[in-house]
Amino acid sequence: MDRLSLSKQRAAASLQSMFVGDSLAMPVHWYYNPMDIFKQFSGGITKLEAAPKHHPSSIMSLHSTKQGGRNSHRSKKLKAEIVGDVILKGKRKFWIQSNQHYHQGMCAGENTLNAHCARTTMRTLAANGGHYDEDLFLDAYIQLMTADPALHPDTYAESYHRGFFANLSAGKARNKCGAVTHDTASIGGLVTIAPIVISERLRGTSLEVVQTICHKHLQLTHPEEFLAKVCRDYVGLLDALLFRPEADTGQETIAAWAKRSIGMAMPELLSKVHCDSDVVGRLFSSACYISDSWPSVLYLAYKYADKTKAGLMANANLCGDNVHRGTVLGAILGLANSCIPNELYDQLRDRVLIEEEITALLN
Repeated sequence: MDRLSLSKQRAAASLQSMFVGDSLAMPVHWYYNPMDIFKQFSGGITKLEAAPKHHPSSIMSLHSTKQGGRNSHRSKKLKAEIVGDVILKGKRKFWIQSNQHYHQGMCAGENTLNAHCARTTMRTLAANGGHYDEDLFLDAYIQLMTADPALHPDTYAESYHRGFFANLSAGKARNKCGAVTHDTASIGGLVTIAPIVISERLRGTSLEVVQTICHKHLQLTHPEEFLAKVCRDYVGLLDALLFRPEADTGQETIAAWAKRSIGMAMPELLSKVHCDSDVVGRLFSSACYISDSWPSVLYLAYKYADKTKAGLMANANLCGDNVHRGTVLGAILGLANSCIPNELYDQLRDRVLIEEEITALLN
């Protein structure tokens, strides 16, 4: 196989695995006690499942519906409602109920809002000859978020979405609406990055330029310095996996970038732990914060470099922000071994449309 064909095969597997990782973890997103997963799902998550009605760890009712972040004295005084009126129209009623699932009503195989943002990014790239355009992305992002009826099935929007539309509603220029909250530096900020890297690099855009493009794209919604640094490393890892020689293993590449990015020797770490929860949940928090979620992704990517399905299932059962962690992990694992869990991918609710979008992007 010639090098370009091999890179395209890896790219397709990467994009496909992203959506599997997202949907697989969706029913147990933001669970923080692993036993709660096994109570609701016998044997844990082993297949695509619908969102349960009861969420044992949900704090959605504490999150502000008027801006990014949690409810506070300041947010309660704001008049404009973002959730229900500007975005997620008609769904604010679900935010005030205790133990409400973040993705209530979603069926097995459906993808969450951030995965739909990744699809939106893919479509804008394909429509522009495979190249990123900020205005095209913002047009499509705002349309996705404000459409009525909704263009996605989700009920929850991360803090960054609410902050962006609070600023937009206040009259800020749309390319300056990125809001800073306690969780701006979160793994969710990386969900839309892989399609940009893959599309631009396959068309010959230099790595340095792609890193600049991704940094500017990230700033639209996640203006935070450490996250930007991780994003640059993530872009570098994706590029190294995409174009590595056929004889080089993905695991070696992941290990090299883990050492370069966070100074962690993955072979040594793996030799010292008994189970994945020793790393994700103990050594590092399973929450969204990038300081913990990025090392967790690198650990899982290294351990499961040649086992995409096992890696995505392990991630789903490790709790916390497993949806966004799983999307980023899926992008890495797909590039690492050029294969996907077909039986899961084929069951995605929008699989036909996703496949058309991937084909359009890669061709």
